[in-house]
Amino acid sequence: MSGFSADWLALREPADHAGRNGDVLAALAAHFAGREEVAVIDLGCGTGSNLRATAAHLPARQRWLLVDNDPALLAAARVRLGQWAEDGEEARDALRLRHRGCELEVSFRHADLASDLEDVLAAEANLVTAAALFDLVSAAWIERFAGVVAKRRAAVYAALTYDGVEIWTPPHPADAEILAAFNDHQRSDKGFGPSAGPQAPAALARAFGAFAYDVRTGDSPTPFDKDGDAAVIRDIVECVSAAARDVGQVPASRIAEWVAARAGASCTIGHTDLLALPPS
Repeated sequence: MSGFSADWLALREPADHAGRNGDVLAALAAHFAGREEVAVIDLGCGTGSNLRATAAHLPARQRWLLVDNDPALLAAARVRLGQWAEDGEEARDALRLRHRGCELEVSFRHADLASDLEDVLAAEANLVTAAALFDLVSAAWIERFAGVVAKRRAAVYAALTYDGVEIWTPPHPADAEILAAFNDHQRSDKGFGPSAGPQAPAALARAFGAFAYDVRTGDSPTPFDKDGDAAVIRDIVECVSAAARDVGQVPASRIAEWVAARAGASCTIGHTDLLALPPS
């Protein structure tokens, strides 16, 4: 996905990893237990954070295809994954990495998921995964995605899909109206048609349920603490307030008051993790 800098993604990566739902990850690991190898496609990969969070829960030999429409993020992913690995080497257009008992072959693809989805998903995959993606695409795109994946009978692990929840500490009287405006903005077109936004977890569950997939979900709230995550919180406040201004339903003075009150605050952003397993 475009619109996210490598620095921003690096700032929030520790909290995003910590917030993932352990039960969903355990179910993912159980599904692939006993296999020697797995092929994975990671959509909207950014700097490779999803791989770094997920690899330990998969078989020891892994082949990953990382897909993004931002060449700068794909380049950053190569660097970050090389730093993350205990050992590694370039192999043609891929990386061969070793990390905590796992051997990974990682290749990269620049693609527009709005137009190239079917072509991207033509690659071999036992698992298709994405993190913080599905709230940005449309419900129609999610149905299209489910149809393509179901034909392949691949499993799906969707992590950190925004669910419309935002909790601030301390609270402020404007929290609810600011959040409502932000969620309205989340439903705007991000290049895939009107975004599913906070309804994305339910849209994913419905889409895969229609193909008789076994769908499991779990809350994955991401907490950001005022002491350790101040830079991330400042960016969240800027993002939320800018969205609220764009929507235009909250007076500018009210937004400014809310922004000022958020200095030194902590927040938790609500997400849902989903695992969809093909029928046996």
